[in-house]
Amino acid sequence: MLGRRLCARALGVLFALVLLGAGGGTAFASGTIAAVRAEVATDDGALPPAVQARMEKSVAAIAAQLIEGKPLASYEERRKADEATIREVFDKVLVGYSVSSVAIEPGEESCVRVALVPWADRVEDVEVSLSVEGVSPAVEKMVRDDLAGVETVFQQSLEGLPAAAADWTNGVLKESLNAYMAAHLPEFRADFDVETAQKAHVALTVYPKMPVVRTIDLAMRSDTIANFTLLEKRSALQRKADEMLGVPVAFVARHEAEFARGMEETLDASREFRALGLRTKATIAAGEQTSIMSRSDTTRYRLRLEGWGDVGRHSAGIGDVRFRAHAGAMTSPADEFFVQADVLPQDFGWGWALGYERRVVPGLSANARYDMRAHAWTTGVRTRFSPRVELRWEYRRADRTGELGLSCRLHDFLRVELVRDHSEGWLRLIGDF
Repeated sequence: MLGRRLCARALGVLFALVLLGAGGGTAFASGTIAAVRAEVATDDGALPPAVQARMEKSVAAIAAQLIEGKPLASYEERRKADEATIREVFDKVLVGYSVSSVAIEPGEESCVRVALVPWADRVEDVEVSLSVEGVSPAVEKMVRDDLAGVETVFQQSLEGLPAAAADWTNGVLKESLNAYMAAHLPEFRADFDVETAQKAHVALTVYPKMPVVRTIDLAMRSDTIANFTLLEKRSALQRKADEMLGVPVAFVARHEAEFARGMEETLDASREFRALGLRTKATIAAGEQTSIMSRSDTTRYRLRLEGWGDVGRHSAGIGDVRFRAHAGAMTSPADEFFVQADVLPQDFGWGWALGYERRVVPGLSANARYDMRAHAWTTGVRTRFSPRVELRWEYRRADRTGELGLSCRLHDFLRVELVRDHSEGWLRLIGDF
């Protein structure tokens, strides 16, 4: 019985010690300095924000080494010594400022307040000159537009700073500038040089990052005028496109609409394009080998030149090769009056016709033309199943023949057509010049 009572008392004491130990641990943890924050200021409050943040980070790091983990109950005895140490260490690493006082406010999160006195000859104004290397003047303008406001990066870090302190703020400036470049011009790198004075001067230089555009493949097309007529303007468009050479691929992709608009305006502003009412649409596939497709079309006219070559046709008296010129004027978006001329070089023959075509519904058109040499009408319809596939049918009264053709565009300059009349079928190759 006595043994049981002693055992119960021993268990009770052990349980109490466990509770006291747990409580004591909590009391010890809550009675120490667990974290440190710093506040750095000058009497006039003219400390640049970026520099202030860097100073506060440095002071907090110094103070943390001294006071973190120290018991609060006995800390007051060593507070003055720690304040003196922080002041001495921080005063040595600073240039342009003197530490006038350091005050530690103990707590689980202690606060270290540092007051500074700036030296004379502060920076009152900042002037930034920007140079862009390795790009054309047109691209340089885009770069400058993207960097509009970059001077604020230097103003926020330098204005109000003693001139003597500018050298050790390069790290702050570089960090702030890199963040600004990443947000506004990530495709370029930036370097800078600061000349400190009452009016500081910053020479900022930006240059392209890799990869850059190395070659440009340019194509010019039209569905409403003869493609060979665009060749005269190719050199002007090529010069405009070459502005992208050496430019970062990502920059071209980001400014694709602006580059395309510049090329479109180069063509559409010419006298010939204005006369025909041509409007250009340029598309860019950015890469180290950049591809550009320029399409120029008009709603006023239809000017085309085709060359036909028939393969496998055996009808007597009909040539296998033909050139057809088409000149039409649009009197409305759906109505066209045209003149058509055919040349058969192997037969030394030619012919011409006057005609009219109307778009009945989108994708379906009906036409009629009068052969001025045979004095006979030809009527027909055509419909498009897709931008590349077209079906046509026509009836020529001159030889009382109906003809059905199914064509497929293989390339902007080449179509292939399967043709059938009442007697035979053959293959026709059609080149769009």
